[in-house]
Amino acid sequence: MKIMYFSDTDTALIEFSGAAVEETKEVSEDIYLDLDNKGNLVSMTVEHAKEKANISEVSFLHMEKVVA
Repeated sequence: MKIMYFSDTDTALIEFSGAAVEETKEVSEDIYLDLDNKGNLVSMTVEHAKEKANISEVSFLHMEKVVA
């Protein structure tokens, strides 16, 4: 996964895979999903990212499976 933030346009691009984009779906006025030819998520674009996605702070947590 790769997250890119473009400050000049206040746009965030989150890439989940390197697959070719077959289709882009508009979720809302500022959020777009890119899908491959099998309908799998390739990337997500968030416009006005500071307001819509709180892009000023990003953290990543890898949660391991807990075995009892």
